[in-house]
Amino acid sequence: MDTEKRLYEAAVEGDVRALQELLQQDALILDRLTLTCFNETPLHIAAMRGHIEFVRLILAHNPHLAAELDSRKSSALHLASAKGHLQIVKMLLVVNPEMCLACDRDALGTTINGENVLHLCVKHNQLEVLKVLMEIGWDHEFLNAKDGDGHAILLLAVADKQIETAKYLLKNNQIDVNAMDANGNTALDILAQSRRDMNDLSIGECLREAGGLRAKDISVSIIQNSTKISNDTGGNNHSQVSSTPAYLGENQAKKPPSKGDWLSKKRETIMVVASLIATMAFQAGVNPPGGVWQENGKLNDQGIPSHKAGEAVMAYNHAKAYRCFLRANTIAFVSSLSTILLLISGLPFRLRLFMWGLMAIMWLTVTSAALTYGISIYILTPKKDSVALGEVIEIGITVWCGLMALLLLGNTIRLLRIWQKKKHGIRSSSSLKSANSINYVNV
Repeated sequence: MDTEKRLYEAAVEGDVRALQELLQQDALILDRLTLTCFNETPLHIAAMRGHIEFVRLILAHNPHLAAELDSRKSSALHLASAKGHLQIVKMLLVVNPEMCLACDRDALGTTINGENVLHLCVKHNQLEVLKVLMEIGWDHEFLNAKDGDGHAILLLAVADKQIETAKYLLKNNQIDVNAMDANGNTALDILAQSRRDMNDLSIGECLREAGGLRAKDISVSIIQNSTKISNDTGGNNHSQVSSTPAYLGENQAKKPPSKGDWLSKKRETIMVVASLIATMAFQAGVNPPGGVWQENGKLNDQGIPSHKAGEAVMAYNHAKAYRCFLRANTIAFVSSLSTILLLISGLPFRLRLFMWGLMAIMWLTVTSAALTYGISIYILTPKKDSVALGEVIEIGITVWCGLMALLLLGNTIRLLRIWQKKKHGIRSSSSLKSANSINYVNV
C-alpha cells in the first residue's frame, strides 16, 4: 500500500524519476493496478494534470491502463480531452484508439452523464483536441450521439456561442444540423432563445447555409417534400419519401430560401440590431458627452448652486446642442425598444408588410443614433479642429442622405412591382372567369 501511495503521489506531481524508481523496485506495480484499482489510476491523474512524460512512461510499461475507467466511467482519454492536453490525447489514441467508442465490454464510451469524448471537448471548448479526434473518422451515430440532456455536440457548441467550433462541425457532412434536444429544439431554436449578441448573426448564417431549420419549419418541410414526391411519382413510391434527404443531416443540400426563412432571418437581424442600439442609447443617456458634474457649483445670491452634482455638463456649456442630443438619443432609444416589443408581441410578422414597417422604424432608429454620434463628436472636438470636423460631417451627411435615398428608391420600386404583379394577377383571374362564363353560356 505504501508503494501504491508513492505511485499516486508521483502521478500528481508528474515525477518521472520517482516512477522509474518504483518500476525498478517492482516491475509489476502497474500491471497489478488493472486488478486492484477501482477508482482513478495514476494514468487518469497524470492525463488530467497534463504530465506528458509521466503518461508516456506509463503507457510504455502498461498500455492496457488506457482502457481503465474511473468511478465516473471516464477514461484517461476523456479527462485529457476535457482539459485540452493535446499531446496526451494523441498518445492515448495511438495506444488505444477504440477508447473513443468502447468504454468496457458492454457499453459505449460515455460518462455518467451520457457524454462521450466529443461532448467533453465541446463542453470545455477544446477545439484543437476535437479536431484531432474527428480525424479518426467516426460513424454518423457516434458524431450525433446525445448526452443525458439530449444535446448533440453541435447543439452544445451553438448554446455556448462557440463560433469556430460550430463552423468546424458544420463542415462535416455527417453532422445532423437539425438534430433536436430533449425539448424538441434545433440549433436555430437554441440560438433564438439565447441571450442576444453579435455572435448570433455569424452562427445563424452558418446554420442556414448548412440547411438548418427551426423546429416549427421542419414539419412544414416534411409535408411539402412528401407532397412533391407523391405528385412526381403518382403516389406509388413511398420509400422515396423516407430516403429523400430534404432537410436532415445533409449540409450540401442547397435550396433557395423560402418566404419563412427570409422573414425569420430578417426578424432575428432586426432584433439583434435593435438590442444593440437600445444599449448604446441608454449608455449615452446616463453618461452624456462631457460627463456629469462631480460636485455642486458655487452658490448665487439666492443661495442656489449654479449646477448640481450628477447633472450633465453639456446641458450648461452647450444648451442648444444638448437639447438636440437629448431628442435624437431619446428617439433612438424609444424606437429600438418599440421594435423589440413588437417582435416579442406575437403579432403576425410573417407578413412582409409588417417586416417592412419594422425596417422603416429601424431606419429612423439608426438615423437617430447617427445624429447622436454627430452631436457628441461636435461637442467634444476642440475649436482648433472645427474646420476639419465640419468637412467630415458634411461628407458623412451627404453619404448618409444618398444611402437613405437609394434605399427608399429601391424599396419603392420593389413595392410597385409587387403591386403590378398583384394587379396583373387580378386582371388575369377576371379574364379567365369571364371566358369560363361565356363558354358555359355557349354550351
